[in-house]
Amino acid sequence: MRRLFVGLTAVSVLAAATACGSSGSGGPDGASSSGGTTTVEVGLIPIVDVAPLYLGRKKGFFEERGLELSFSSAQGGAAIVPGVVSGQFEFGFSNMTSLMIAQSNDVPVKAVANGIASTGVVGEDFEALTVRGDSPIKSAKELEGKKVAINTLKNINETAVRASVGAAGGDPDKVDFVELAFDQMPAALDGGRIDAAMVVEPALATVKSQGGREIASPMVDIAPKLTVAMYFTSTRYARENPEVVKKFQEATAESLAYADAHPDEVRETVTTYTKIPADVLAKVTLPKWPAEPDRSSLTALAKLGYADGLFERFPDLDALLP
Repeated sequence: MRRLFVGLTAVSVLAAATACGSSGSGGPDGASSSGGTTTVEVGLIPIVDVAPLYLGRKKGFFEERGLELSFSSAQGGAAIVPGVVSGQFEFGFSNMTSLMIAQSNDVPVKAVANGIASTGVVGEDFEALTVRGDSPIKSAKELEGKKVAINTLKNINETAVRASVGAAGGDPDKVDFVELAFDQMPAALDGGRIDAAMVVEPALATVKSQGGREIASPMVDIAPKLTVAMYFTSTRYARENPEVVKKFQEATAESLAYADAHPDEVRETVTTYTKIPADVLAKVTLPKWPAEPDRSSLTALAKLGYADGLFERFPDLDALLP
């Protein structure tokens, strides 16, 4: 935990230094402008979740508002946060626990547009706590003393699994959490190197294709229709470029609505920026893309994260959310 907090503090220091110097290339706001069009760099994770932005760019929703999007890939939200704060990206995509950790440590971030939400349906979500088909484990309670894979320790998926174990009557402190990339989880589970895996799509579809089964929907256990991730910027960029932020918000909202209503186009778009096989993609459960975050679900997530010791102080959701 100390390394986590020190790292985030370092990001805050970097942000302060950046604010005193250059904020990027092409102009005072860190974005480049040409002929009335503003180009903004967006830090994304190459997963199904961000399909609406690719789709919105293709449909011209951003261009209509004078924005040209340039995408940069990163492994996770925790890596995108320092990129946004330093001015490398104007906007980024991150899970809400990473943003809460940053905000509670005075890292200057501001959520500006909704990202993804849980479907709210147990057994029919884009994430799941899974075991091998022949595993004797039937519920999250039985994970006490078992090895459970999550993609990042001390973050949203650990909180989610702990919530499911607790809801089932188990002791989350007795779970042996191990860190493993999502795309490595299906093989590790099938090979018996772990007892359970907290997976998201498309890894979930792969686990199911191997005969694996779900024992819980942890995101649903946190709160119905949990807001899982959002797009964000730095507080400095939001303050100095309110019109660009407003245009990004409007175009993103239109993109989310279009994606939610056109799942077939979403799946087709995902093939343009990932290597997910078409046969696997056809079986993927898509997340929900509502226009607005669910405030009550984020309060529940913050309370669980605070109880898990992820925050030195309770996150200020009023300051973080748009």
